[in-house]
Amino acid sequence: MKFSVYQVSRKGGRPLNEDRLGYTYTRRAVLLVLADGMGGHPEGEKAAEIAVRVFTRQFVAQAQPALQDPKAFLSATLLEANQAIVDFADSHAMEDNPRTTLVAAVIQDGALFVVHSGDSRLYWGRQGHLIRRTRDHSYSDKPEMFRELPPGLNRSVLFTCLGSDTLPLFDTIGPSDLLPGDRLLLCSDGLWSMWPDDQDLAASLYGMPVRDVVNTLADEAVTRGGLHGDNVSLIGFEWDASDAFEPTQVIEANHLNPHAFASSFGEVNPDAWDGLDDFDDAAIERSIAEINAAIQRTAPRKRSS
Repeated sequence: MKFSVYQVSRKGGRPLNEDRLGYTYTRRAVLLVLADGMGGHPEGEKAAEIAVRVFTRQFVAQAQPALQDPKAFLSATLLEANQAIVDFADSHAMEDNPRTTLVAAVIQDGALFVVHSGDSRLYWGRQGHLIRRTRDHSYSDKPEMFRELPPGLNRSVLFTCLGSDTLPLFDTIGPSDLLPGDRLLLCSDGLWSMWPDDQDLAASLYGMPVRDVVNTLADEAVTRGGLHGDNVSLIGFEWDASDAFEPTQVIEANHLNPHAFASSFGEVNPDAWDGLDDFDDAAIERSIAEINAAIQRTAPRKRSS
């Protein structure tokens, strides 16, 4: 299994970055996950953090080195992440639950599987053309679900997310076969809202190595968002990455032993993840620090002109 992957998260014009993201892989499977903590509710960054950690923990527990059923894994883990957020709010007697959107993908044996809830998106491109993107759980992106809408309703409002007391709605994709050179983009709305045309965004995924594409898109989104722009987070991925890439940008997962994991969080010790079951404040703050450190490691350095 050969691929290229790179992630970036920027605060934009917000005082706090409530996005969380990461990737983890074995010799046969890759997990990509991105969550966007929702404003208007308390501590959205903790909801996003819990969601990402639940997905990563379950992947580490179940990918040995492949998942038995990737589609079932994604659906069950999304529901577990939702319950973990609700339990966290209950255990801290919070008046309102923290909430987050989420998109996660598994690539296993050359097939793509996706789950998403809310408006964090996945774009799938091939040679500069859009193959598919996820559809937001909003009134504007799923109008067929609503025969009549109240006058004056903001159609961009989401009607589901993780963290609500009601079970979240979610959609799945896959299995769908990837071809060599296919690219995936997982992103928060701080990125895609700056590109009104989906095809333009898909076309922007090409022309450069994944690392450069991700940094370029993040820079452009922050610039377009201006002083009041949203957090901007994205993961870029290329399947069966080109041999023309620099060796440091291509991951050959076949070199891992059958029980090993690698991650954008750093070294993954399966035993260490069990201690996060209760999601106490100290554990969450430690994991937030770890993800922030990972974000800093992938932040672009100023290039000389």
